[in-house]
Amino acid sequence: MQYYKFFLKTHKWVGIIFSLVFLNIAVTGFLLLQKKNYAWLQPVTETGAKGEIKDFITTEELLNVVFRQGHEDFQSPEDIDRIDFRLSDRVHKVQSRHNHSEIQVDAVTGKVLNTNWRASDLIENLHDGSFFGKWLHDWLMPLVAAAVFFLTVSGLYIWIRRAIR
Repeated sequence: MQYYKFFLKTHKWVGIIFSLVFLNIAVTGFLLLQKKNYAWLQPVTETGAKGEIKDFITTEELLNVVFRQGHEDFQSPEDIDRIDFRLSDRVHKVQSRHNHSEIQVDAVTGKVLNTNWRASDLIENLHDGSFFGKWLHDWLMPLVAAAVFFLTVSGLYIWIRRAIR
């Protein structure tokens, strides 16, 4: 009986303490699952001009195109977080380290196809806790995983105990 009371009380308090974090993870997780369905979450990937691999612009040409835009988030190579190359769409998606910005460039012509803000990147940072700081991502989120495990095990224990009464 003591185990039952311990699990019942701790289950309740762990659930209460972590409930806002769980709510954040659930809402942002749902939005991340839907990001490809809504352009306001993640910009649609444009399609570049037809061409062969030999026709593709070089990385240097790509960076020159991006920097010529004068976008405040793309002033130097240090501002670039990653370049996502979509071969089938013939497009480079250049993403900034700042403000979740993206510039899509045609891999054949070097023409800018789209400049957008990526809400999905902000939502991902909220989801994994990194928005609030590295410490939260590295320390609190593992505790959240342990709390989910504890709530699952203690919830099953409580349910089984009540079922066999």
